[in-house]
Amino acid sequence: MSDFADEPGPAVRRRLAEERNVWLCTVRPDGSAHVTPVWFVYRGSRWWIGSDHRSVKVGNIREEPRVSLALEDGRFPVVAEGCASLIHDGFPREVVAEFERKYGWDVSAPTGPGSKRVLLEVRVRRWLLAGTAQ
Repeated sequence: MSDFADEPGPAVRRRLAEERNVWLCTVRPDGSAHVTPVWFVYRGSRWWIGSDHRSVKVGNIREEPRVSLALEDGRFPVVAEGCASLIHDGFPREVVAEFERKYGWDVSAPTGPGSKRVLLEVRVRRWLLAGTAQ
């Protein structure tokens, strides 16, 4: 099995560039799901998500890196399954610039005193598009 699943087609890549929210599902220590909408950038065959280092999703990923992501439109589903890594510093400049372009947001800026930003990097293992696993 390769590190990455095949890249989705142009229609899906266009949605990944334009859509603003994705639902991120992580696994809590008790095995239950934690689902939350997040801002994202899809670049370099990876999903990128910024978060405070103290968030529930970051704590969950520290223990269990497997995640699922789903765009909001249920009529034309785009779901990805993968593994998340936490980047604590040295965020890729291109990713920071893309968050700024897409949202007007500095993904590297702390949320407040004592907080730190982390970047979630999700490598896709499998795409589920319109109900078909790829």
